[in-house]
Amino acid sequence: MPDAGFNVLGMTGTGYAETCARLGRPGGHAGALDRYRRLFRDGEAADPLLLPEGGKLTPPPVATRLVSQSDEGEVVKFTSTVAGASGSQATHETLETESVVIPMIGRKGVLTHTLCVSSQVGCAMGCTFCQTAQMGLVRNLTPAEIVAQWFNARHVIGCETITNIVFMGMGEPMDNLDAVMRAIEIFADHNGPSVNMSKITVSTVGRLDGIARLAERVQTPGWHRLGLAISLNAPNDEIRSSIMPVNRGMPMAELREAVEAWPIYGASKICFEYVLIPGVNDGPEHATELASWVRGLPGLVNVIPYNPRDDSPWPAPREEDVDAFVRWLTDEDIYVKRRRTKGRDTMAACGQLGNPALRTRHKPKHLRDVTIRSS
Repeated sequence: MPDAGFNVLGMTGTGYAETCARLGRPGGHAGALDRYRRLFRDGEAADPLLLPEGGKLTPPPVATRLVSQSDEGEVVKFTSTVAGASGSQATHETLETESVVIPMIGRKGVLTHTLCVSSQVGCAMGCTFCQTAQMGLVRNLTPAEIVAQWFNARHVIGCETITNIVFMGMGEPMDNLDAVMRAIEIFADHNGPSVNMSKITVSTVGRLDGIARLAERVQTPGWHRLGLAISLNAPNDEIRSSIMPVNRGMPMAELREAVEAWPIYGASKICFEYVLIPGVNDGPEHATELASWVRGLPGLVNVIPYNPRDDSPWPAPREEDVDAFVRWLTDEDIYVKRRRTKGRDTMAACGQLGNPALRTRHKPKHLRDVTIRSS
């Protein structure tokens, strides 16, 4: 019998059906899968047979929504309320996760959405350019709390076209890898959210132990096309160690070895994320060094214009400087893309997520007039 209080959102369809069978629930395996399917596809939670004894279905309530416009549609950042943890640094009884629904118009003109999910409340990695790092680590999220971000985006926010999921919200996924892998199983479950594995990406600052563990899982059936993104952000150890403390113990040479060992299936590629910070890593010499590091690896460089955090020591880069850096990499025959900036005015862009209730600093002036749409 499962532990009391198990959450259906943290179970795969097979696990849910097996639990129902052990507890003698009517309808058999097929009936259980049908209830599970209707929960995820339609948000239907009223069926009295849905919850076996001791089970619960408690999607964290959506607390706030921040909406901003982009050229491709509305960017929605929303917070979901979760319980605090005993011994946590939090002074509040409840915490909040942060998630972002990002519109994407593809080459065929079709509008889809990417959901950026959090794996932790806060983060322990200490990257100096990141808003979440200013919080420190508060606590890990459970698989159910991670999956609930999809459930809320689909059934509370009302986005019906989520085709991609990226673990690029609050937290370092490799520091909560068991929960992240379980959440991925649920996201990809054909009776659940049914997100194609090739459309799920895990981003890491370069935790070598986590990359190795995830590489083993990727070699199992059904996992081959999982995406990996490396938050690189520097062309050499000196710069990377100054903005990313993880590099002091896991330097770039060892990171490259871990990347070389990553199993590649089909045409899949590793994404090397490079946050372009004015005066830090944006010169032509940096582009040359970066090209040398990534050359020969099965991946692409994703140049991300820096999005200033609270009290940032750096401004956002100028458009002409971003274009120049992309051009320098292209001239080095490096496959490079530039990430389009979305949600910067609501602190929803890359590197800007961070629970407002736990910040010690005041909200930036430019946020004070943003409309907050309550759920």
